[in-house]
Amino acid sequence: MPQNYRLYYITDRRAFAGDESARRRSLLGKIAEAARCGVDYIQLREKDLPARGLEELAREAVNIVRNSAQSRTTLLINSRTDVALATRADGVHLRSDDILPSEVRKIWSCGAGTPFENSLQDPIIGVSCHSVGEVAQAAADAATFAVFGPVFEKNVLNKTASTNENALHVRPTGLSLLAEACRSRIPVLALGGITLNNARSCLDVGAAGIAAIRLFQENDIAEVIVKLRQ
Repeated sequence: MPQNYRLYYITDRRAFAGDESARRRSLLGKIAEAARCGVDYIQLREKDLPARGLEELAREAVNIVRNSAQSRTTLLINSRTDVALATRADGVHLRSDDILPSEVRKIWSCGAGTPFENSLQDPIIGVSCHSVGEVAQAAADAATFAVFGPVFEKNVLNKTASTNENALHVRPTGLSLLAEACRSRIPVLALGGITLNNARSCLDVGAAGIAAIRLFQENDIAEVIVKLRQ
């Protein structure tokens, strides 16, 4: 089992208890915890927030990560390149049907010398992929890494614009397709139903790391990392 694998925490403040203010505080606390523990990537994935609300939350998250002692954590904004640039985040995470990573890089370079100039010359770009072909395309389009899945999980939550929630039945890719995807020329992280019990199997077939919401958000991250490395 590789010791240099990457950990990717995907946020979901709606899973925390309490009102919006309490959920926000809990989320920012978890982001601080993840940065202290050396989680490699955090994706701010609060898709229900309007642009202004997301930007405000992103600014707080960026400050927390940057002020964390010896933090090596990279903060990505889900899908919104404009918010990532405005808040000086480290990059973006794109949907499989989003704009191309190469287009993000062009937009990013245009921000140089403006009030939106980022602290990094080149953005970190993750892409959600659900097939081997999508991983290959992400690599060809200059993505930094791919997040592949769902490896184990069958149901994912779809929250529509009307706020109705429906469980979408997504066929898990399984370890064999994950192994095939990991032969790509960019790192591939496993996503979907990842637990302490099955994380090792993903790394053993070539995954460069694991991505998860609940694994990090519902547990003590320091303990998770210790158990993973055991």
